[in-house]
Amino acid sequence: MTTSHTAQRSTASRVVALIGASIIGLLALVLIAAGGVSLWANGEKDDSGYLSTGSDRFATSTYALATDNLDVDSRGAGWLINSDRYGKVRLKVDSRAGKPVFVGIARTSEVSRYLRDTAHTVVTDVSYSPFRAEYRGHAGAQRPSLPADQRFWEASAHGAGAQTLTWDVKHGSWSVVVMNADGSRGVDAGVKAGANVPILPAVGWGALGGGLLLLVVAGALVVVGTRARRGRPSDPDTIVPTPVPAA
Repeated sequence: MTTSHTAQRSTASRVVALIGASIIGLLALVLIAAGGVSLWANGEKDDSGYLSTGSDRFATSTYALATDNLDVDSRGAGWLINSDRYGKVRLKVDSRAGKPVFVGIARTSEVSRYLRDTAHTVVTDVSYSPFRAEYRGHAGAQRPSLPADQRFWEASAHGAGAQTLTWDVKHGSWSVVVMNADGSRGVDAGVKAGANVPILPAVGWGALGGGLLLLVVAGALVVVGTRARRGRPSDPDTIVPTPVPAA
């Protein structure tokens, strides 16, 4: 009976080992895939070291285009979200209305106050392949004061032709605003967004290394789960009669 219980425990251990190997193997494949994507993305950076979208059209008949608030929460992760590791955000904006353009980024609360009484449009969602932007309109009767005269912008650029804004990521809620530099109605601009993410190689190689390590662990569990049971070929619970020699 004791030997039978031992055999049952051995069988259960092998089943658990094989199940564990399957789960760990799946996690390993996820990590390897994530590492591969990170390294591929790092190789797609342009000459300036940025991953960028194409130049996509954003347009409104109101005075301004603004993004919904972009929340950056670095509490407890400040070592990760900073300009040295996370990198910078870069926006390239060119007017398609033939006017000098303005682009700025500021805290959402400041942008809300600036555009509170002005007709403006908020970009609520953006999707790619194909490109599509969703908007939410806000009514207002006042023409805004010149955007470049405001002092609350964290980073901004304005003028004729294409304008480039570069911003170091910081904790808080932020909004990007695109306007005509003279504050007039009818904003029509091509916007190209990019990010410099120097941590990508570390993430990629770290994920690959972790995935390969988990594959080794999964392989060891497979060996444990499929190893043939050692022991006597006959069932130890079976009593084999001893032949009695003839008289």
